[in-house]
Amino acid sequence: MLFYLTTLNLSKFLKEDAPASGSTVEAVAAADAWNHSDFLCKNYILNGLDNTLYNVYSPMKTAKALWESLDKKYKTEDAGKKKYIIGRFLDYKMVDSKTVLSQAEEFQLILHEMHAEGMNMAETLQVGCMIEKLPPSWKDFKNYLKHKRKEMDLEALIVRLRVEENNRTADKKNGINSMAAKAHVVEDAPRNNKRKYSGEGKEQGNSKKHRDFKGKCFSCNKPGHRASECRSNNGKKKTYKKYKGKATEVNMAEEDKLSIGISDINLSAVVSEVNLISNTNEWWVDTGATRHICFDKKMFTTYEEVEQGEQLFMGNSSTSKVEGQGKVILKMTSGKEITLKDVLHVPDIRKNLVSGSLLSKNGFKLVFEADKFVLTKNGMYVGKGYLTNGLFKMNVMTVVPSKIINNNSTASSAYMVESPNVWHGRLGHVNYDTIRRLVNMDLLPKFNIEQNHKCETCVEAKLTRTSFHSIERSTEPLGLIHSDLCDLKFLQTRGGKKYFITFIDDCTRYCYVYLLRSKDEAIEMFKYYKNEVENQLGKKIKILRSDRGGEYEAPFAEFCAQHGIIHQTTAPYSPQQNGVAERKNRTLKEMMNAMLISSGAPQNLWGEALLSSNYILNKLLHKKLDKTPYELWKGRRPSYKYLKVWGCLAKVAIPEPKRVKIGPKTVDCVFIGYASNSSAYRFLVHKSENVDIHVNTVIESRNAEFFENIFPCKGTQEQNSLKRNYDDANGSNHEGNQEAVGNELKVYTRRSKRPKIAKSYGPDFLTYLLENEPQNYKEAMSSPEAPYWKEAINAEVDSILQNHTWELVDLPPGNKPLGYKWIFKRKMKADGSIDNYSNHIHSNVNCNCCFA
Repeated sequence: MLFYLTTLNLSKFLKEDAPASGSTVEAVAAADAWNHSDFLCKNYILNGLDNTLYNVYSPMKTAKALWESLDKKYKTEDAGKKKYIIGRFLDYKMVDSKTVLSQAEEFQLILHEMHAEGMNMAETLQVGCMIEKLPPSWKDFKNYLKHKRKEMDLEALIVRLRVEENNRTADKKNGINSMAAKAHVVEDAPRNNKRKYSGEGKEQGNSKKHRDFKGKCFSCNKPGHRASECRSNNGKKKTYKKYKGKATEVNMAEEDKLSIGISDINLSAVVSEVNLISNTNEWWVDTGATRHICFDKKMFTTYEEVEQGEQLFMGNSSTSKVEGQGKVILKMTSGKEITLKDVLHVPDIRKNLVSGSLLSKNGFKLVFEADKFVLTKNGMYVGKGYLTNGLFKMNVMTVVPSKIINNNSTASSAYMVESPNVWHGRLGHVNYDTIRRLVNMDLLPKFNIEQNHKCETCVEAKLTRTSFHSIERSTEPLGLIHSDLCDLKFLQTRGGKKYFITFIDDCTRYCYVYLLRSKDEAIEMFKYYKNEVENQLGKKIKILRSDRGGEYEAPFAEFCAQHGIIHQTTAPYSPQQNGVAERKNRTLKEMMNAMLISSGAPQNLWGEALLSSNYILNKLLHKKLDKTPYELWKGRRPSYKYLKVWGCLAKVAIPEPKRVKIGPKTVDCVFIGYASNSSAYRFLVHKSENVDIHVNTVIESRNAEFFENIFPCKGTQEQNSLKRNYDDANGSNHEGNQEAVGNELKVYTRRSKRPKIAKSYGPDFLTYLLENEPQNYKEAMSSPEAPYWKEAINAEVDSILQNHTWELVDLPPGNKPLGYKWIFKRKMKADGSIDNYSNHIHSNVNCNCCFA
């Protein structure tokens, strides 16, 4: 009706009111003209109504009033019509039984109806919707249209659909199998075979004897061909198998699931669906995939939804929607756990894929041999898999489930074997119960620890003893301090330290450790400790408990009395009364020993390992406390993000003033601990090409890249051992052999051409050659080893005084005293290293005279 009134140029009277009345001639003429046009418009509307409604709406005075009345009454029907059209638009799907061109025209008609109802749609959206409505057999053509960069309008799309449909109809009439050209299913067979096939088994070449066959086909009972040449369904099956047997399979397919009685149009969809698997926990290695892919959301330990519109492009030009990404933990049959980060969640894919290229990029090594593959990392066995249906399936015991966490921060694409051993090494080989508590408190990443999990290094380095139970506990910091001194004088540190002393607060179990050269430094270290902790906490030390080891001598009692400190000592031969300090020393030594063994570091680094062990223990939970000693002492929770495996390789950045323009910007170092009172790491320079940074020097820096699975000291130790064994077995040094080879290449006239063999003086010749002990006291005190000689002299004098070797008396008249001389000697080990420093006092005796 609206269209009809618009044609008659009367639609404006549906919205306009009657003009105001006037007395002029023009106003009267305008009013008459408007009344006439309004009467015509009202008359046309009434003529369009049903007879039963004519008497109802004829009293209306104007066309506008009549139109508004009808609009109010029948407006709800228009709203229902819009919903009906929208439902048709959403539910419309093209099928293969009708031509695509006719269905496109039907869809275009629905779009016109929506436009008539005021629901306008952009042309780009119309084109995209029509592409999505195409039938399943047009899947490849849909992907082709989606990937075209040049935009097209709706009419151009219909033209393309018409051309494609005509080509498909022509190909079907000519008997061309559309599946033979699909590269993602089967590649073409080699062309040098004697019998070649084209399309659905059509023979080419010499086929004269087949055309002369006059019998009947066993498949269709028609004369003129054999059953192997029949184009019925059974013939297709055999021909397809022959063709496929000579081709190379590219996509994942199971032959037994291919349907026999399907048409060429639906074959593509069937082949795409044969990738279904029965076990959803299976994971397959794909060296062509660039991302890890999982289709089950329940397998993710952390999950994060991605933005709408992200698509996964596959090898057959198809796409699948990506719902999210997160982390998946795979537990291999070897017991190792592999953490895959940034795994894509694609519900449409049929197999869980692990990208072989990403594994290789992040340090994993995949060795494919025969029908299996082996997965390792840094020489450590991780897992394996076997060839199954043309693909390598990983031997995954289970997927570690966890509560899905929506995390807005995107994790880095780092891949590692997230086993308890990694954090066990970072935390200084602490016991696994403490690690479990840290995991439960969300201080460490989530991973599982088996109940009977053991560390070989800890078994070698630690010895379990029965613990002594504490009788009393302090209720405030500095109320009770446990202290003990431990003797490691059998091996000195790089700085000549042979002892260490601990101070443990009984309330918080926070511990301080100091390295000592001698026992008499214990009192000074306690003074340093007292001044620091009392100033930091604003409290006073009340009680100090120690054993009777002799480190706190008589002057210390006077010091304690002056400052109001009660010094408690254990009963004789009762170290269990100081059990807190005894257990702390045992734990520190066990962790230190485990660090040295696991890293292969030299034993003179025990001081650095000990300080690092104490640094870590202060940040770990105590079995009798609900919080860490660090939190109770400092008032804030500790962080573990910066912890590294002790003794590992670190590439430390060279400071800007010492950096050269051409050459390496880092030096190879060994991580030996954490700097005190500074946010930096401590490193021992292992290899340096910079003239300003020397090997075996200690540096502190925070700019470093860590390799926590590489231990330089362990490799150096093994190489030195092998080299030493080789030299001992051959009885000659390497330099002599090289020199002999060099001399062999030179030719001298009238001289023997035989190589000269270097004389061997034995492996200990160099040791005696380097011995250069001081000849007197002055040389000893001026040598670089003066601290060691001084300590040896003090030990010798103390021994003489304790044993009452001599007594001080007045010199008798007329007598001359005997002179004396210090004899300095180094005692060497079997491998040529220094064992200790010793000296003795010898009297100057005249051998020609006799003394009583």
